[in-house]
Amino acid sequence: MTPGRPEDRREKRATDTNLTDLGWQPFFEQHFAELCETGDIPARVARQEKTRYLLYGEAGELTAEVSGKLRHDAASRADLPVVGDWVVITPRPNEDTATIHAVLPRKSSFSRKQAGAITEAQVVAANVDTAFLVSGLDGGRNFNLARIERYLTLAYESSANPVIVLNKSDVCDEVERCVQDVERIALGVPIHPVSALTTDGLDDLRAYLTVGQTVVFLGSSGVGKSTLINSLLGDERLAVAAVRKGDHQGRHTTTWRELILLPDGGMLIDTPGMRELQMWGNEDAMRTGFQDIEALAEGCRFRDCRHRGEPGCAVKAAVADGTLDAGRLESYRKQERELAHLARKQSQKARLIEKAKWKQIGKWIRDFTKHSPKRREE
Repeated sequence: MTPGRPEDRREKRATDTNLTDLGWQPFFEQHFAELCETGDIPARVARQEKTRYLLYGEAGELTAEVSGKLRHDAASRADLPVVGDWVVITPRPNEDTATIHAVLPRKSSFSRKQAGAITEAQVVAANVDTAFLVSGLDGGRNFNLARIERYLTLAYESSANPVIVLNKSDVCDEVERCVQDVERIALGVPIHPVSALTTDGLDDLRAYLTVGQTVVFLGSSGVGKSTLINSLLGDERLAVAAVRKGDHQGRHTTTWRELILLPDGGMLIDTPGMRELQMWGNEDAMRTGFQDIEALAEGCRFRDCRHRGEPGCAVKAAVADGTLDAGRLESYRKQERELAHLARKQSQKARLIEKAKWKQIGKWIRDFTKHSPKRREE
């Protein structure tokens, strides 16, 4: 039969794989040896639905919940398992269930700030080798350079390798221009124009999906992530929905994160579309994504130049002579402001936690002194 036909490219089952197929590496082996107890085995989180998890491993597919101790010891949600995590479990094979006792340290984690006023990270996916940052070339808000810049900063912070995927090339008359626009903001990052419908360019994406490699699909609703995954799988496994005609935005057809095993090796993590992409991380990752501005800043007269009107500013000079796009500088400033604000909020939260800790210690000391035998004798 011809490779690529649906009957050839059905999703693999977890029972068909070993740990190496699932991305197991010496890094995880070392930490597992430190955390495991008799009877424990490793497994990988494939899906999370509220408090229950679907796990893949050498015991096959298991449904699991975290232990009470792990939930109690977790300082935040980021300490609990997410899709892509390797975990230490005690399996109950006769019941196809397990208990998760620990989360192994992550080699990479794609995180954003939790929505709202909470200063906490939301880990979108863990232990990812490559992040496909998907945009649509069908107009509307699906192709947004500033948004791509934000995804790049978060990808650099995650330690995964970013790859930009420009989907829907079949409906765009200016594909080359769009690629050139992205090249100016994504220095050295691979860029692949593809079409999920015609399958043009998909072989370029399959090159990243070798055995044991994990790729996460990230992007807004309507850019075609689920359609791309269906094309790579060769079937209609994931639900898709038409985009709105007015702004080309899509509905959330993916409602949870899920690790999918490909028939020829490799794994995909599908994620819901992100309407809100708040920054998480530090300025080092941001500077990696803005290497052009950082290089220009080396020519500024003052080392602490903020590029806002100081004399001898090489960055402002580049904007004036057209070498640097003004919008690019504005994106740099916006991310810089957001990350500085985040750092202040994190520092404030750390102080409050420390204050609460010492307040509790003081209470324990007072209670101990009050009820000590010596005090009662007096």
